Amino acid sequence: MDQLEYLSLEPDNFLSDLVESVWMVKNHADEKREGIIVPDGKIDLFLFLGEDESFEIFISGICTGPVIKPPFPRSTMFAISFHPIAAEYVFKQSFSSLKDTKQTLPCDYWGFSKYDLENFEQFYRKACNIIKMQVEKKIDERKKKLFELIYLSKGETTVKELSQEVSWSSREINRYFNTWLGVSLKSYINIIRFSNSLKQLKKGDFYPELNYGDQSHFIREVKKFAGVKPTILNKNENDRFIQLSLMSET
Repeated sequence: MDQLEYLSLEPDNFLSDLVESVWMVKNHADEKREGIIVPDGKIDLFLFLGEDESFEIFISGICTGPVIKPPFPRSTMFAISFHPIAAEYVFKQSFSSLKDTKQTLPCDYWGFSKYDLENFEQFYRKACNIIKMQVEKKIDERKKKLFELIYLSKGETTVKELSQEVSWSSREINRYFNTWLGVSLKSYINIIRFSNSLKQLKKGDFYPELNYGDQSHFIREVKKFAGVKPTILNKNENDRFIQLSLMSET
C-alpha cells in the first residue's frame, strides 16, 4: 500500500461524541483497481478530487454490507467519519433513506471547495470549526451513554442490556435507530462487533472472540458484512479491502 497515503486525526473533546475521525487518502497509483469498503457503523462525509480535477462532495449513510468502490487513480479524498448521533445533532436530518447508499451534495456544501484538499491540517481545523457551528443543542445524556456503551462493548452486548443500562425501552431505542439511521439497534450492534473483529482477521486469527455463538455464526456474520469468508478477508489479495489495507498491524 505504498501508493496510498493515509492520515487520520481525532477531534477534540467537544466533538468526540459526534465525530470519530477526520482523515485523508491520497492514491498515487496509476492503476485502475476496484476496492471494497466494509461496514463500520459510521456516517461519512467525503470531499473527492479526481485525476481530471473533477470535484465532488457526497455523504453516505450506514452500510450493512460490502460496498464496491470504483477505481480512482491519482485521486485525493478528505473525509469526516461521524458517529450516528450526528444525524440528529449535526445534520438534523434522517439518514434512513441513505442506508447502503450515498447522496451527492452541492460543491460548496458547508463552505468547502476543492481548494480545501490542498492542506489536510487546515481542512481538519476548518471541518471541526464548521461542525461546532452546526451543533445547536446539548446531546441527550441517555443517547450519549447508549452509544458510549455500544462502542465500549465492541458490540459484545445485547439490546436488553443496553435498554436496562440507559433506562430507555428497547422499543423506543429501535424507533430512534430506524427513524434516524434506517437500521435496528441489534443490526447496528452486529455491525460494530464485526468492525471490531477486523484486526484479529487481519492478523489471521479466525477464532470468534466477541460473543459469537460459535465458529459457524462468526463465518456467517463475516460473509454477511464483507461478502467473503474470513480466510479470504485475511488474504486481502490486491489490497481490495480498503480498511484492512489501511489498518495498522498493532
